[in-house]
Amino acid sequence: MSHITAGVKGRGACSNEKVRFEQWQREAVHEDVGDEGEVVAPAKTSVVIQTAKSIISRNRSPDVPFDASINPIQGCEHGCVYCFARPTHAYLGLSPGLDFETKLFAKQNAAELLRAEFEKRSYVPEVITVGANTDPYQPAEKTLQITRALLGVFEDYNHPVSIITKSGLVMRDIDILSRLAEKQLVKVHVSVTSLDAKLSRTLEPRASAPRRRLLAIERLTDAQIPVGVLVAPVIPAITDHELESIVRAVATAGAKSAGYVLLRLPHEVAGLFTEWLDEHYPLKSKHVQTLLSQMRGGALYDAKFGERMSGTGPYADLLRDRFRLACKKHQLNLQRVSLRTDLFKVPHRGPQLALF
Repeated sequence: MSHITAGVKGRGACSNEKVRFEQWQREAVHEDVGDEGEVVAPAKTSVVIQTAKSIISRNRSPDVPFDASINPIQGCEHGCVYCFARPTHAYLGLSPGLDFETKLFAKQNAAELLRAEFEKRSYVPEVITVGANTDPYQPAEKTLQITRALLGVFEDYNHPVSIITKSGLVMRDIDILSRLAEKQLVKVHVSVTSLDAKLSRTLEPRASAPRRRLLAIERLTDAQIPVGVLVAPVIPAITDHELESIVRAVATAGAKSAGYVLLRLPHEVAGLFTEWLDEHYPLKSKHVQTLLSQMRGGALYDAKFGERMSGTGPYADLLRDRFRLACKKHQLNLQRVSLRTDLFKVPHRGPQLALF
C-alpha cells in the first residue's frame, strides 16, 4: 500500500490504497510536507472526457429504493473519505484512495445516450436516480454541465427523475427543476452528514459546507421542489451526537422527509477510513472502530442485505429510535412524494405514430 502519514491538503483520503485486483504494491516516493505537517505535494484533479457506451445502470440490491440510476462522472472530487463508491475505481486499475477524488472520467455524451434510450419503442418509463454512486453536482459540473443537459432530456420527455447530492450547485438548475416539479416529475435528496463546518472540511473536503446545503434545501423548497434529506453516513462517536440537531435544521429549512444510513466501509474504504481516523481523531480511533464492529457483527463492515444500511445490536437500535423520534417531533416523513410515470412521451412522435 502507498502509505502517507499526514493528510493531503484539500483531500479526504490520506493515501492511495492498494488496488485489490493488482499483484503489485505501490509506495509513495515523493512528499512535500508543509508547516503544519500536511502533505502539500501536487494532488491536482484531472477530468478525462469519455464517450460512454451506455448510461442507465440497474440496481439489484433490495436495500436501495430504486432500480435505475445515472452517474455522469466516475470518481468524485468531493473527496468524502467514507464514500462507498470508492472501490469502483479499482475496476479502472486505479486506487480507491486519492485516485478516486483526483482522476475523474466524465461521460460527455450522457444526455445523448439518455435520449436514445427514451426513443426506443420498448422503453418503459421508471424513476431514474441521478447521483446514486457519485455526486452529479461535483465541481467539474460547473463547466461540463452534463447533469443540466440530462435534466433537459428528462424535461423534454416528461420523465421522472430523483437527484441525490451534497452540493449547493443544485440551486443553479432550479429553473428546470421547478418546471419538472410542477408536473410531479422530480424530487431532490440533499445529503447532510454534519453541521460542523470544521469536521466537514476534513471528512468531505470539497463538498459544499453544511450551511450551503441548508440554503439549498431552503431555496429548493421555496421553488416548490420536493426535498428530502439523507443523514448519511452516521458515524459513531464522530457525528452521531448531531442526529437530532441535523433533523431539526433540515426540517426548519423546509425538508419534508429524511432517512439515515450507518457508515459503510466496503473493501478499501475500511483502510482509508481507519487512516483518516488515526490522522484526525487518534484518541477516538479505536473507540469508533469498536462501536462499528458492535453494529457489524464483530467486523468493520457487514454487507448483508437488510442490515448493511443500519447495522444491528443495541447501539444500532438506539440510533434508529433516536432518528425516528426526531423525525416525528419535527413532522418529517408524514407524506410520501410519488413521481409520475404516466406523462412520459416522445416529443416528435405524433398521436398517429405513437400507435405503432
